[in-house]
Amino acid sequence: MSAPLDHLRTALGLATAGVPVLPLRAGKVPFGNCRTCAATACGGRPHMLTPGTCRCPRPCHAWAAATTDTRVLTSPAWAGVWRQAQAVAYHPGGAGLTVVDLDHAAAVAWARQTLPATRTVPTTRGEHWIYRGTTRSVNSVREGVDIKSTMSYARWLGPGTGATTALPDAVRALAVKKPSPPRSARCAVTVAAPAGGGDCCHRTPAYLERGIAMAEQRITGAAAGVHATVYRTFLAVLSTHGRCGCLTEGHVVRLFTAAQAKGESARHCADAWSNARTALGV
Repeated sequence: MSAPLDHLRTALGLATAGVPVLPLRAGKVPFGNCRTCAATACGGRPHMLTPGTCRCPRPCHAWAAATTDTRVLTSPAWAGVWRQAQAVAYHPGGAGLTVVDLDHAAAVAWARQTLPATRTVPTTRGEHWIYRGTTRSVNSVREGVDIKSTMSYARWLGPGTGATTALPDAVRALAVKKPSPPRSARCAVTVAAPAGGGDCCHRTPAYLERGIAMAEQRITGAAAGVHATVYRTFLAVLSTHGRCGCLTEGHVVRLFTAAQAKGESARHCADAWSNARTALGV
């Protein structure tokens, strides 16, 4: 059997078992975005999406493209992708799993001394330790150690050996995001509000203030999917106030500050704001 067909057969077997899968191209990276999503027009990078939000006809957006639907995997839209595929990846969080990716021998030695035994899969330079349960995905939690679970993908290298045990608190603790140092408003925003023209029907203090306050609350109240929430909130604000001149840089600073308080970087805020403006044409 040729390599592409072998990859597809592996993917179908995993999908049937309930593991969301996607193809990888050379370099262990996902296939590029489809034309429908060129220039991140549908919302941005993979971590800004939630599963199922992209309606593209073929694989895109890395982990968000992972699926257990065998009809999708064998559809004509995916046929060309599988012919080019170099490997199969899966979405651990979508399968209720967490992968502790140990990149070298020293990291493996640390895991053996620190973490409870579980199913292990050999990699090129180290091992994947597979646990039952999910957490946030974080790279470089320590030297040579990445955590891959929600909103991430891992290369499928075989079933491994050993029994899969419950995700330990030690791994959850590694995945806890450390609070970011306070940022001044001067550093928090590097983009200007869109320029409007003519009279503004929304230039009433109560209407505009209520809209910005609600946007801040929506971001602050996000319990999960912060990237997607920030982008959708920016879209909502710009769709209402982006064309008429209501928004000032002070309003944008407030939105960025709320997003950064939830862990977003200034760069991610600027990208989301730019993507929202592009999507709306403002």
